Amino acid sequence: MAPLPAKPAMKDRILETADRLFYLQGIRAVGVDTIAAEIGISKRTLYNHFPSKDALISAYLARRFVAPRASDKSPVEQILGTFDSLERRFSHKDFRGCPFVNAVAELGEDRSVRKVAVAFKESRRLRFRDLLVQLGVANAEALATQLALLVDGSIAQDLVRNDPAMARAAKEAATVLLRNAGVKVGESSAAEKAQRSRKRAT
Repeated sequence: MAPLPAKPAMKDRILETADRLFYLQGIRAVGVDTIAAEIGISKRTLYNHFPSKDALISAYLARRFVAPRASDKSPVEQILGTFDSLERRFSHKDFRGCPFVNAVAELGEDRSVRKVAVAFKESRRLRFRDLLVQLGVANAEALATQLALLVDGSIAQDLVRNDPAMARAAKEAATVLLRNAGVKVGESSAAEKAQRSRKRAT
């Protein structure tokens, strides 16, 4: 008989619960009492792992700050795939927008929160820039900013309209921007596909 999977460590359980409640209900709306009660622990136990709500908020935002996985797709596919991923996320009933924007909207006076949010947004923009540099785009900095704006704009539109197609509209706009920058957008060549297949085989 296979051993049962180990339960998450208490610190992980606290953080997972805080992540879910902060994102779905709002950081200000959820107190440490609520988080502790949800897990079935005392506030003292929670504070043994996170000495304050501010510390828990910082850990929550750090947990959400996830670097994209390495990909063997072409730079164009990676850029436009961002919008495909957004459309899938928009289709989930529990989608509540960007957690970093939400945190700034609630806690904008907290400089540490704003700093983390800026760092996250800049990391996305720089990823676009690096992919555009690979494509030989002349003004990669400016185009990366425009693509980042399309991402955030589609998120805002989906929240207002509850329409995942906003991501598709943003992808179409991104495609126009890429073509105007001289990037060939379309199906990958047979050579590119064969090269990716060889990489996966090794």
